[in-house]
Amino acid sequence: MTIEQLATAVLDACEKEGVHHMLTGAFAHGLYGIPRSTKDVDVVLSVASGNPIERVVRRLEGVVQFEQQVKFDTLTWGKRLVGESTGMPPFKIALFELFDDPFVQSQFQRRRRMFSTQIQRETWLPTPEDVVVQKLRWGRSKDLDDARDVLAVQGPETLDMPYIEKWCALHGTVPRLLEALAGIPPLD
Repeated sequence: MTIEQLATAVLDACEKEGVHHMLTGAFAHGLYGIPRSTKDVDVVLSVASGNPIERVVRRLEGVVQFEQQVKFDTLTWGKRLVGESTGMPPFKIALFELFDDPFVQSQFQRRRRMFSTQIQRETWLPTPEDVVVQKLRWGRSKDLDDARDVLAVQGPETLDMPYIEKWCALHGTVPRLLEALAGIPPLD
């Protein structure tokens, strides 16, 4: 099974169970920035309707083995359930529970149904602005590179920069944003 096939299986499970969701991480970045390889599938699930994560996990039995313990990521996403594909090579899956963080709520409400060339289907994805804000918020080296790439490929002139700047100010990540903007190579 490829990572793209695994992503498709997760999205199919969400849709068959009627669970509102959003594909994030490297898949979202790849739509707006410079695609890079990944070994994980990250999906945010709305928990508005009765045990959606349990229903998606049941649909994925045989394809993914999930850990018993829910993990907590206090910086950005709250609760997440992590699993690993049963095929070779093994890939990771993280099902993030949508929670009441103002940015996370905004990001989810602004998501768009778009065609992903990587997985060859339509799915729900965050906006490019929300990808930038999230990547700057996480702040790992690869995330900062991803934020810069989305800014470079999309062009700050086409993005809602006041929206990005507002969230960066609230998250204390303005220096990261300025560094990402300064790292955009000049066009010749």
